[in-house]
Amino acid sequence: MAERPTPGHGEPQPEDGRARGDLGRRLQRRRTELGLSREEVAERAGMAEAYVAHLEQHSTAAPDSGTLLRLAGALRTSPQELGGGYSGLPSGLGQAARDPRMGELDEQECRELLSTHGVGRFALSTEGAPVVLPVNYTVVDGAIVFRTREGSIITQGLDREVAFEVDRVDDALSEGWSVLVRGTARVVSDPGEAERLAERAYSTPWAGGGRDLWVRIEPTAYTGRRIEAG
Repeated sequence: MAERPTPGHGEPQPEDGRARGDLGRRLQRRRTELGLSREEVAERAGMAEAYVAHLEQHSTAAPDSGTLLRLAGALRTSPQELGGGYSGLPSGLGQAARDPRMGELDEQECRELLSTHGVGRFALSTEGAPVVLPVNYTVVDGAIVFRTREGSIITQGLDREVAFEVDRVDDALSEGWSVLVRGTARVVSDPGEAERLAERAYSTPWAGGGRDLWVRIEPTAYTGRRIEAG
């Protein structure tokens, strides 16, 4: 894997107001991922809890490089990740760990990781070529459900076996996991069931625009892998 450039050598920096304003959201998201309270982050970083709260809650907060470095260390990430320097780039650009360990995930582990929700990749074969599309999904009663629109490419996969993949890569720690599911995609035609899914949905489709057709995938096979730093 290619090593990331060092600051000052072509690396995108969070200089604009939007990037700095995103710091609070990135800070809170990373803290939640690690299961840490503000008090715990403050203690690790050697700063006041009130200041951590200020950074999370105020879009204009712009800590100096030393403070950002301490926060990144407390949250086991890099200042660039925390500051949004890589916001326009795909994950997985970090340098590989010296002695990585690759392991397979059993079905229960796959189910647990899949149920964390978020964005997954819907893969199907069309007449022209294989297609992979990102969708916002939720797991309801063990099934993967998401919304699309009538006539979308996704509808070409209905009543056929498809694949669905989710993953998570932590560039700062050179760790990550992926889960691949196979199953048959079917449209949810019952209005009552569609309403129930809408009530339980984790989020609305980021793409927006009248995506009211619910699709359900009942998994028939799970495979997964996890890579950890040695």
